Amino acid sequence: MAQIGMAGLAVMGSNLARNIESKGYSVAVYDIDRAAGQRFMDAYGDGKFEAAWSPEEFAGKLERPRTIIMMIRAGGPVDSLIGALLPYLAEGDILIDGGNSDFHDTRRRLEMLAEKGIRYIGMGVSGGEQGALHGPSLMPGGDRAAWEHVKPVLTAIAAKAPDGTPCCAYLGPDGAGHLTKTVHNGIEYGEMQLICEAYHVMRDGIGLRQEEIAEAFGSWNTGMMNSYLMSATIDILNYRENGEYLLPRILDVAGQKGTGKWTVMEAAISGVPATVTAEALFARFLSGKKEERRQAGAVFSAPDLPGMDKGTVADIGAALLAARIVLYAQGCMTLQEAAGAYGWDFDIGTALRLWRGGCIIRSGLLGPMIEAFREQKPGNLMVAPEFAETLDKTIPSLRRIAAEGALHGIPLPAMSSALSFFDGYRCAKLPANLLQAQRDYFGAHGYVLEESSGTSRHTDWTGKGGKILSGAYNA
Repeated sequence: MAQIGMAGLAVMGSNLARNIESKGYSVAVYDIDRAAGQRFMDAYGDGKFEAAWSPEEFAGKLERPRTIIMMIRAGGPVDSLIGALLPYLAEGDILIDGGNSDFHDTRRRLEMLAEKGIRYIGMGVSGGEQGALHGPSLMPGGDRAAWEHVKPVLTAIAAKAPDGTPCCAYLGPDGAGHLTKTVHNGIEYGEMQLICEAYHVMRDGIGLRQEEIAEAFGSWNTGMMNSYLMSATIDILNYRENGEYLLPRILDVAGQKGTGKWTVMEAAISGVPATVTAEALFARFLSGKKEERRQAGAVFSAPDLPGMDKGTVADIGAALLAARIVLYAQGCMTLQEAAGAYGWDFDIGTALRLWRGGCIIRSGLLGPMIEAFREQKPGNLMVAPEFAETLDKTIPSLRRIAAEGALHGIPLPAMSSALSFFDGYRCAKLPANLLQAQRDYFGAHGYVLEESSGTSRHTDWTGKGGKILSGAYNA
């Protein structure tokens, strides 16, 4: 009898199964595609693996209470697999969805399975195929008792932070784990776009050679700026094929699988201005309009200006740091607002600790962030002393780069939105007073005067003297 089951034997599932087996656990493996199961056993069958060829056989090979990790495509396939397994499960068995599921689906599934006595965990997994094999960041949420049962195996296979702590901990009830992974991916979208914009300015604004761009990124990859994505970018910039750089030959059309979109949608539902992730998402959409961009490029010319000075490179690095701080602050806002809306007992510091190793957004920012939330408990990360001081030094560079990008016709949507968010957040008097008056003018939505302590008014704006018609207020 196997101690744990792995359903889904594509790259992530296969590598996670191998990771579990390497820690001394026996693993039953199953895939709806019989050929995938056979390939896995042909390659790794000499280990402590048992193959199953049907849901019934799979369930029959597991110790009770059964623990099954599902590593399959999100959406309908998860529901289908759960439906196929249910007839062979018993009260107290545990299902773990390790895919990139929408956390709303996780909440629904947990409620449905609880009625049948099946315990459910929605678990974000980050780190790609190598992370799955050698140590991913694991973000579990859902049934607390189920977590306590599977904690030993999950912490054993998880990545280790620099201090040796496993990058795996219980995050909260129902969809807390999958929402954390969704926001993680939203931050990932934002950070990738910010790096791409820095690359764009150096390539087209200054005209640096690719090796010079790689050197610039290498010089920044330290302290708060150090990150997995920066290191990956340096490797990509330096990579050659047949003696020539490969990067310039890659089609400039970016894909996406939906998690960035979910982050933006959840931020909108929670009333969080996650502007950097939103612009990163829209930038991917725009990249997909390749033929339209070609046609527009033939109609509209770029500004005829001299290239930027090479001294601008230092500003680009500082601008990148400022924008990344804003991005992470917005991600934390999204998690905290959603947790409050769904009534979760959620600790933002725990989520940040899970991102220190194994995951795509691991970076030098996380240590100071964890410290800030532990010591100062700021309403927003940007106002914590260390980050406020850093922003004070780097925002001027972000202003210069955003301005230079606009003057030279280089699109910097994520950097520009980070700057606009920062300026909006520090602005004590936004023009929303006019916006509220406009809403009251055409829709009688009402407004509140600064000195009224919340009392609402409605005015007939076309009448002489602005007659007050009602105290009703509908924001």
